[in-house]
Amino acid sequence: YQRRVHGKKNHRIRAQIVVMNLPERFELFVLPEGVKKVSFAQDNRIADAGSFTIEKEDHTVGNLLRMQLLEDQNVLFGGYRMPHPLQHSIVVKVQTRGEKTTPMKAMLGAIGDLTSEFTLLEERFKTEVARWNSHHPTGQELY
Repeated sequence: YQRRVHGKKNHRIRAQIVVMNLPERFELFVLPEGVKKVSFAQDNRIADAGSFTIEKEDHTVGNLLRMQLLEDQNVLFGGYRMPHPLQHSIVVKVQTRGEKTTPMKAMLGAIGDLTSEFTLLEERFKTEVARWNSHHPTGQELY
């Protein structure tokens, strides 16, 4: 940006932004020693409900899990929150009907379903890339 400095015309000044609370990049995904990736706590106030705390994850995983949990007919509530923007963990809350499933079974089912969907997506992607590469000359490969 441009600014006048001591009466001189339009000298460019480079601004350096210092963020005091910004964690190091590796702290966003490296799990500290002795910390579990996922922990579960049964809810004492609501029947058939519990909270999963997932370390080093953000809105991407939280929203995927929430959407997949809500696809299950036995899940009454599925939601997530990030306790703090500078803490890279999410808390996923699940409440089930209780007759046929528990929060743990619902979460495992959602993770299994997402794994299947991502495997299928990867297979379709590789198939389409191979098809595209076979119809185009060498040097124009996609992947």
